[in-house]
Amino acid sequence: MSRDAAALARLAERAAARAATFLLNARRPDPAEWTAKGHHDYVTAIDQGAEERIRETLLRAEPSSRVLGEEMSPDAMAMDGLVWVVDPLDGTTNFLHGHPTWCVSIGAAIDGQLVAGTVFHATMHRRYTAWQGGGAWANGERMRVSTIREPGQALIGTGFPFKHPDMIPTYLPQMAAVLSATAGVRRGGSAALDLVDVALGRFEGFWELMLAPWDMAAGIVLVREAGGVVTDFDGRDIGVEHSGVVAGSAEMAGWLRGVVSRKS
Repeated sequence: MSRDAAALARLAERAAARAATFLLNARRPDPAEWTAKGHHDYVTAIDQGAEERIRETLLRAEPSSRVLGEEMSPDAMAMDGLVWVVDPLDGTTNFLHGHPTWCVSIGAAIDGQLVAGTVFHATMHRRYTAWQGGGAWANGERMRVSTIREPGQALIGTGFPFKHPDMIPTYLPQMAAVLSATAGVRRGGSAALDLVDVALGRFEGFWELMLAPWDMAAGIVLVREAGGVVTDFDGRDIGVEHSGVVAGSAEMAGWLRGVVSRKS
């Protein structure tokens, strides 16, 4: 299938902007309106409303495409052709508590290969977009991964396994090892924005034990087009799948992967 990746990125931007406007104008739900869909994992009518707007925008322009999203069932989703990988509200817990670190994330995959993506950090009015061969861009400015190669100077992002308490005994030694070897570790609560920070060079690296494809699809394209790498803990490139993830420049990702793999 031949597609214009830049055009897909522009369409993703339009869909993300529409969802972001809806989210910014929405009333923050009361706790009684939160629905638990898993351990410490909530969904509200706000998430669903944002996803509906994304789906409508994408499918109107690309009616033969399909949407894989957090607020719908991914069971038996075929990855042939054009598939949009969507998180309408990445950082839901932050959003529910009035914290500004949340975003809309949309990736585009063709036959299982990620080719375009956009992350819209609505509260900061910042748009991050990338497409295969076209680079990564932050509100029109080129994004590049950090040039820092010394772990002692590195700031590393991470995500806590709060949805997977069985993984906490694995995660804590990893955190201790990375924290003791670097300039610091940060956890923002949105994997998509953590990957944006890698692509911007704010973080030298990022790791998380398990992410869903909608958590990272757009961020993967951003990091790769900014000159970095995104792999699983064994060094394999990640596509549209559930996986542990390590991101950064090739050098820093390799170092970080070695540290966390030894503690797994």
